[in-house]
Amino acid sequence: MKKQTPLVTQHLETVSRKFLEEYQDAIKGFVKNRQGVYALYRRGKLYYVGLASNLRSRLGHHLKDRHQASWDRFSVYLTIGDGHLRELEALILRIVDPPGNKVKGKFAKSENLNRKLTKQWKLGMQETLNELLGCAVPKPKRKPVAKPTRGRKPVMADYISKSMRIRGTHKGKTLRATIRQSGVIAYDKQLFTSPSLAAAKAVGRRTCNGWAFWHYERSPGDWVPLSKLRDR
Repeated sequence: MKKQTPLVTQHLETVSRKFLEEYQDAIKGFVKNRQGVYALYRRGKLYYVGLASNLRSRLGHHLKDRHQASWDRFSVYLTIGDGHLRELEALILRIVDPPGNKVKGKFAKSENLNRKLTKQWKLGMQETLNELLGCAVPKPKRKPVAKPTRGRKPVMADYISKSMRIRGTHKGKTLRATIRQSGVIAYDKQLFTSPSLAAAKAVGRRTCNGWAFWHYERSPGDWVPLSKLRDR
């Protein structure tokens, strides 16, 4: 199993503000030039959350800025790099909504599923209403599907309900394909009935595990192996 890189590598929690004021050198050795997320507390309640590329400088700044009289303890969470810091801060702000933060956090590429959930709910309600009133439920129109060049029944037909983009990597190149609504996979102007047939074509081999080779975008920026569809 591949060892995961930790997000938080070290932390200090609920340290007194007085300790920071009187023994800054002691704190400096741990947080100087270190990046991470910090939290300010007032009488045991979260007051403010922020991120910084130099935690020592930021904490020292909060001893004098508009927040100076609003907190008595602090916590810091040190990370490796700052690639996910802004989204981590946004996640905390959205969940906790501290009174000291004026701006609500934003996610860079996260898809808001509220609209999809609303649309799905409306469709379900419409079907229920049609059934109660005895109305005929119109069948959705399906686009004609080209006949695949290899294989028989499309394997992916049991796992998807709409077309889906997939991709795989071979010799440093990203190869892209499309799973059509019927389950047929279109790659390099050919149609295939299984992920493995399409993957074998992509890598130029007789066989290839297409469930591991191809990845689909589960959510914006989150590409996972096709095999995850079988875990649902």
